[in-house]
Amino acid sequence: MPGRALSGAFIGFGAVAENGHLPGWRTLDQAAIVAAADAMPARREAFLRAAPGARAYESAAELLARERLDFVDICTPPASHAELIARALEVPLHVLCEKPLATRLADAEGAARTASRAARVVHTVHNWLEAPILRHVSALLSEDAIGSLRRVRWSTLRRGPAAASGAGANWRTDPTLAGGGILLDHGWHALYCVTRWLGRPPSAVAASLETRRYREWALEDTATLALDFGSAAADIHLSWAADERANRIELEGERGRIEVAGERIILEGPSGKRSWSHPPPLSEGSHHPDWFAGVAAEFRAAVLAGKSGNLEEALLCARLIDLAQRSSAAGGARLELEP
Repeated sequence: MPGRALSGAFIGFGAVAENGHLPGWRTLDQAAIVAAADAMPARREAFLRAAPGARAYESAAELLARERLDFVDICTPPASHAELIARALEVPLHVLCEKPLATRLADAEGAARTASRAARVVHTVHNWLEAPILRHVSALLSEDAIGSLRRVRWSTLRRGPAAASGAGANWRTDPTLAGGGILLDHGWHALYCVTRWLGRPPSAVAASLETRRYREWALEDTATLALDFGSAAADIHLSWAADERANRIELEGERGRIEVAGERIILEGPSGKRSWSHPPPLSEGSHHPDWFAGVAAEFRAAVLAGKSGNLEEALLCARLIDLAQRSSAAGGARLELEP
């Protein structure tokens, strides 16, 4: 896309920034990462090795004070997102942020209000929609291959959370850093995919959050959600306590069904049964630079066009996670989403 070049910087240079975001940015013309901030000396050194000629800072405050930027790419643990977004918008800079946008609904809504006042883009990394296999699913739905969606079943199974870079405990198992367990981690992905495919928010949510295996962690390792869309429904099951690493997705329409199993899409529709292969499967890897490249291009386009990015979609995810947490606390009660 033509337009002026954008200069950006990482806040946080952990595994996802090094192995996912940085290679993704390098596929994009007219956008460059020129600096990074990370409190860990080893991570600053890793950034300078990966980006010769760039600059590294010990804190976000120092980076924001010394660099002339267009945007920041926030790759820190989730509990820090709200404060860092607020600092960047004060400059004011555009913000690309790893999911979740924030760990509390009030913070996500606050970020949206501040972004509106600052006239800056706040865009969340909804990268699963850029996976080739899910882009194909989206295309089939757009082509009306199975008619109107009636039910979506989504399953994410893992033997534990993804590893984090650096020494010490995994931040994903610390609620003060992660803000929550698998619901905030993998649940965010499931929610933006399902609501994008159905094209609207659900009217109600019922959820159960459990700790089935990792009882030493003060957060859930398993989450089950039932979303009511009126004429359609979605069932989401997520677990770090599984005995396998897998993703399975089933979409039932009025005239057929789509199944995602491993690296394959299977379509059963009015014209018969077809299948396609999109290796590797969704369950392979955690960083996905090719998926991120699409997110970065979307973000840059929103910045140049003066659009709002995917902020509304991220706010819906935050509302649904808040509702699911409250439902689970109420014994799995069905709670309606306020208009």
